Amino acid sequence: MLTKCPECDLPVSDKAISCPHCGYPLKNESTSKRRKQAKRRRLPNGFGQISELKGMNLRKPFRAMVTIGKDDEGKPVSRLLQPEAYFETYNDAYQALLEYNKNPYVFQNALTVGELYEKWSSKFFEEAGKAVIESTRSAWRYCKEIEKLKVTELRPKHILYCMNEVKIDRKGVIKTATPQIKDRIKITFNKMLDYAVAYDLVDKNCSRGFKMSMLINSKYDPDVRHHIPYTDKEMKILWENIYKYEGIDIILIQCYSGWRPKEMELLRLENVDLEKGIMIGGMKTKAGTNRTVPIHSKIYDLVKKRYDESVEADSEYLFTGKTVFSSGKVKYHRYRYTDFWEDMKFIVETLGLNPEHKPHDGRDHFVTQAKKYELNEYAIKYIVGHTITDITESVYTTRSDEWLKSEIEKIK
Repeated sequence: MLTKCPECDLPVSDKAISCPHCGYPLKNESTSKRRKQAKRRRLPNGFGQISELKGMNLRKPFRAMVTIGKDDEGKPVSRLLQPEAYFETYNDAYQALLEYNKNPYVFQNALTVGELYEKWSSKFFEEAGKAVIESTRSAWRYCKEIEKLKVTELRPKHILYCMNEVKIDRKGVIKTATPQIKDRIKITFNKMLDYAVAYDLVDKNCSRGFKMSMLINSKYDPDVRHHIPYTDKEMKILWENIYKYEGIDIILIQCYSGWRPKEMELLRLENVDLEKGIMIGGMKTKAGTNRTVPIHSKIYDLVKKRYDESVEADSEYLFTGKTVFSSGKVKYHRYRYTDFWEDMKFIVETLGLNPEHKPHDGRDHFVTQAKKYELNEYAIKYIVGHTITDITESVYTTRSDEWLKSEIEKIK
């Protein structure tokens, strides 16, 4: 828009600082610069919003907010930028939003359990072993019903629900979580919420505030019931029916080695030395991890047969199961605790054994027989992986594999 210069009366732009004809100053230069500096850059769509809080005499009047989603009516839902939302200038707030949008993070008030699992597992699975990844994914199938629950609303009762109430379809059979799956569910929530606390997504880890004994029904938990060793008659029946039913050989191997069911599941071929007659494995405690267990002469052929079958199936594990598809194709897999439990129930019922037998009873049978045949007390602890508190024995005494083998052979 044109106006007239008050000095020379010639036409001049109303935005001009001085008259181009006579040089007469039309505007204060400092005012013009200040206005130019105050020009604000517009944020791209979806980047967030900046508001100036006026009339409050604030040192940092510019508030930055980000859009985290939409409500049921389709309207944007905004949250204050974290960890800082208030700034001295508009451009400071603008720059903070740009930095946030380079690597957006999830706000705790909007984060769901399912979203937390995806964020945590993407990092956890990078370093976890294949077996841990598989068991974690299997356990998470029981947690699908609470995936949309906000993490801030998660409580122990929800984890309890997943462990004891949720049922899923496993190969056409509707099942609740086994004791091993329940344990993995608890471990998953422990680690997942530790991650959430570390990244300020939640204030505390509600999963670590209770013990497994508070969550698991004792009649399903093999660690809180009295184990039952096999009788001489039952052992005779098992030996007479060896290989007649799947899993009998595994029960017998357990009875002469003392492995926990989960430890047997994880026994790797590379840790079975048939020439030396030893197996190396174990878990749960420091004393139980990577311990040496001699192969008793009575089960040597059983172990060798399993070993040869796994080599032929190109399996990494000593105990290998198989799945036969309708097409006739066979896929080999690690023989799992659930497989052992299902086979064992069938064996117990079919052979008329004590119906109270559970997967850990073979371990109890080994200890019972070891004491019956007066094995060295330390030999028993070394083999089953119990902690030795005697300093002389645990620190200053070295026991050879030959000594352990001579002790275990005392069992008839």
